[in-house]
Amino acid sequence: MSQTPPRGWHRLSGPALITGGLGVLAVLALAPQTPGAVWMAGVLAILVLAVAWRAARLTEAEGQAPLAPTRPRHENAPPYVSIINALPDPVLVIAAHEPDDLTGRRFVMVNDAARDLLRIQFDAGLLVTAIRDPQVLEAVDEALFGGMDSQAVYEMGGAQARVLKAFAKPLGEAPDGSRLALLVLRDETDIRRAERTRADFLANASHELRTPLASLSGFIETLRGHARTDEGAREKFLTIMSTQAERMARLIDDLLSLSRIELNEHIAPQGETDLALAVMDVVDALGPLARERGVTLTPCMPARGEAVVSGDRDQIVQVVQNLVDNALKYSPRDGSVAIALVSGLTAEAAAAPLRPRSARLSLLTPDHGPDLYAALRVTDSGVGLKREHLPRLTERFYRVEGQKSGERSGTGLGLAIVKHIMNRHRGGLVVESVEGEGATFSAYFPLVPGSLAMPEAPAPAAVTKPS
Repeated sequence: MSQTPPRGWHRLSGPALITGGLGVLAVLALAPQTPGAVWMAGVLAILVLAVAWRAARLTEAEGQAPLAPTRPRHENAPPYVSIINALPDPVLVIAAHEPDDLTGRRFVMVNDAARDLLRIQFDAGLLVTAIRDPQVLEAVDEALFGGMDSQAVYEMGGAQARVLKAFAKPLGEAPDGSRLALLVLRDETDIRRAERTRADFLANASHELRTPLASLSGFIETLRGHARTDEGAREKFLTIMSTQAERMARLIDDLLSLSRIELNEHIAPQGETDLALAVMDVVDALGPLARERGVTLTPCMPARGEAVVSGDRDQIVQVVQNLVDNALKYSPRDGSVAIALVSGLTAEAAAAPLRPRSARLSLLTPDHGPDLYAALRVTDSGVGLKREHLPRLTERFYRVEGQKSGERSGTGLGLAIVKHIMNRHRGGLVVESVEGEGATFSAYFPLVPGSLAMPEAPAPAAVTKPS
């Protein structure tokens, strides 16, 4: 919206014309009373009047020129503007005239932190264009028309959810009669995330550790009783006890890892990682396990430097390892796991379906823009997943029925960790499955801006279960 200052005709152009008229009279009065002198005085008077008229027109044109809706220049702004812009918390000054005019709440000043958080482009505008949360708007009304301090919780949506505490404080009346209020937003995402993570950790840990602890307690009592002198039973029970202890150790490690990831999930990681090199490191590390299980790993990687992504290398390696390890668990002996990496894809292309007959679900969709992505696609040759299981795959401790015991046992946290890491990296996660033909997990990371990206390649062929 443009703002037009008061026209200057009555303030500046009027005095200019009066000055020109007085100059004309002065020239005529001082001229000698001869025909030639009178003629010259008349010409000079006309020139003086013309200059005055031109000055008046320029003054009026300047008064009518609209002001561009640009941010105030700090070097020309009052000192308090620099102080407010230096505050880390978003600050807005809200003005309103009538309580019944719900669209009359306007922000008349915002600092830089508020501009960045709420994506405000103008110095003034309707409050509902920046904040639509009913609780925050009610808190602002209480400060504007109730004259009291008020608070509200503001939960911002998006893939990286944020929780803010809104503080509204009355500022009295403005010279034009409108009421003013100060609105301050304080980010409490870390505090609330830590509280929720601690509560979830206690609940999940107590639930999942109860079974192996009960098993260990039972075997200890047995070994202290009638099996004390039975060497065969003692060896069997100790092996089971060792397995349960290892499972508890893995569970605790996964819970701690998930808690650390969730605490920093809203903070984008810094750094760059060549995704192709990270994938090959995981393939080399899991090679002995794949040979032991009789499964072939078939990687298809781009050239070095063509899939450089933004992110934490250790967490990226954890994503690759969890996906490949899951594929190894659910692939039969003499099966294969295809690991394909495609770079230079848009978000839509990275999440596009690969097989027409598959049950497909996007487990995580990023708040993407025009960025390009590198997509990692891991395809197993197992029995596949039924459609009804797909929405719950990234839930903590969720395991598909019939896949909770034996060699396929796990903590049930692997895909939950993958989802949270991908969310922190502003990436996406998609699963596709065809019963009897295996499943494909696609995790796509944003490429480093300006990095070399290879042309979009065709989707890899589906890996079918060998006969």
